[in-house]
Amino acid sequence: MTALLAWLGTLPAPWLYLTLAVAACLENVVPPLPADTVIAVGAFAAAQGTGSALGVWTATMVGNVGGALAMYALGRRVGVDWLVRRAPRLFPARAAARVREAFAQRGLWALALSRFLPAVRAVVPPVAGAVGVPVWSAAIAMTVASAAWYAVVCALAFRAGTNAEALLAAVARQQRVLGGVAVGLLVVAGAVWWRRRGRTRD
Repeated sequence: MTALLAWLGTLPAPWLYLTLAVAACLENVVPPLPADTVIAVGAFAAAQGTGSALGVWTATMVGNVGGALAMYALGRRVGVDWLVRRAPRLFPARAAARVREAFAQRGLWALALSRFLPAVRAVVPPVAGAVGVPVWSAAIAMTVASAAWYAVVCALAFRAGTNAEALLAAVARQQRVLGGVAVGLLVVAGAVWWRRRGRTRD
C-alpha cells in the first residue's frame, strides 16, 4: 500500500484521475481487483496534492459506470449462462442465480442495492443485461449506487488528514456497513414480496 501511495502521489492530477477511472472500470471486468483500495489510496493522494474530491469522484464514476455498462452489453449479447460456463470463478453460478432471482422479484431496487455487495457487485451488470433489464433503467440504478459509494470513499479520503492506514480501515468499515444495510433491505423486500405472494395465492 505504501508503494502504491508513493506511485500515485507522483502522478499529475489528470493522470491520477485517468488511473482511478481505469481501476474503477476494471473492477467490473476483473472482480478480484482491489479497486476500492486503489481508489481510496488515489483519493488520499489527490487530497495530499493538487487533486480535488470532485475530480476523483467524477473520474471513478465515469470509469465504474462505463465498465458496468460494457459488461451489461456483454451479458445482453452472450447471456449469463455463457459467462458462468466460461468464467465460473468470476461469475459463480450461485451468485448469478441470486442476482437473477432478485431482479425478477424486486426489479431495479435489487440492482442498485446489489452493487453495494462485494461478493456479487461485478455479477450485477452482465446478469442485468442477460435478463433483459432496460438499458436506461440499469444505467440509472448502477449510477445511483456508484455515486453513493464513491461519494463516501472520496469524503473519507479528503477527511483522513495524513493517516492512510486509518482511511483504509474506515473504507473497509463503511463497506461492511453499507453491505449489511443492502443485505437487510433485500431481505426485507424479499419477505414483503413473499408475504404478498402468499396472500395472492390465498
